[in-house]
Amino acid sequence: MIKIAFFDTKEYDKKIFNQYNKDYGYDITYFETTLNAETAPLTKGFDAVCVFVHDKVDKKTLKILKENEIKLIALRCAGFNNVDLENKGDIRVVRVPQYSPYAVAEHAVALLLNITRKLYKSYQRTRKYNFTLDGLLGFDIHGKTVGVIGTGKIGKVFIKIMNGFGANVIAYDVYPDEKASQELGFKYVDLDELYAKSDIISLHCPLTPETEKIINSQSIKKMKKGVILINCSRGKLIDTKSLIKEMETGKIGGVGLDVYEDEDEFFLRDMSNSYKRDNNLSILLSMPNLIITSHQAFFTSEALNKIASDTCKNIQQIFNNEECENELK
Repeated sequence: MIKIAFFDTKEYDKKIFNQYNKDYGYDITYFETTLNAETAPLTKGFDAVCVFVHDKVDKKTLKILKENEIKLIALRCAGFNNVDLENKGDIRVVRVPQYSPYAVAEHAVALLLNITRKLYKSYQRTRKYNFTLDGLLGFDIHGKTVGVIGTGKIGKVFIKIMNGFGANVIAYDVYPDEKASQELGFKYVDLDELYAKSDIISLHCPLTPETEKIINSQSIKKMKKGVILINCSRGKLIDTKSLIKEMETGKIGGVGLDVYEDEDEFFLRDMSNSYKRDNNLSILLSMPNLIITSHQAFFTSEALNKIASDTCKNIQQIFNNEECENELK
């Protein structure tokens, strides 16, 4: 029987994986803690580890995993920037490359509408029986220029939705999809042109050395005054200090974040009774034209079922020495 150490476990993880595991019969031990160099000794006696976005599988962690004879790292997410692939040695790594691009793209739109129509502010006001409209003036997305950075599966879904609003979409991607450009009616431009022309900018690219802090003081200065920024991708795409500085000047009209640069110790956790605080995060949370959600863009029933299904299948294929299309080399 394959023994799996499951890290960063939430109750919804247990529920969905126990359901799918009925067809596989894995011996799963759930740990609430994240995987890192300090917790890696817990993997002794296991065959595989299952990790999520906040688990840190760096060189030190991998050294311990190798000593404990771990054969497989199963990522139950698409991103793999938290795994040091160069030092994985003989340990195999698999991921779930996509679960629901609709979930993430739709959440990005939800954040956008919350900002453009001040929905949360209105909700808080009407709960107090205040039904005035002062301070709630929004604007149409229709006719606006929306810049999309990253035109993978999620980016394309977001573009389709923006087309439905009647927006003018421009995009940037290191690997342009000209076929999609023609079919969906958007135009590829360079980053400087995207920054200069966009009323709204939404990030849908992976975190790489090239995209880390792609939104910074220099790039923000190239943007329109009052630009709206949306990030449902990776927190480190935005330099937080630069974002705060430019928001305080009024350069940025609004921000919707589902991720944060230093989210690992906070997001997906209940910190309400803790004295531990992050200064930059606290500043962001205090800003009236910014909304933050806790890395929940992926969190739909469709996505969770896809994650559990593909992860269980990935593990089976690796241990049966079958071809696994989701393996990272």
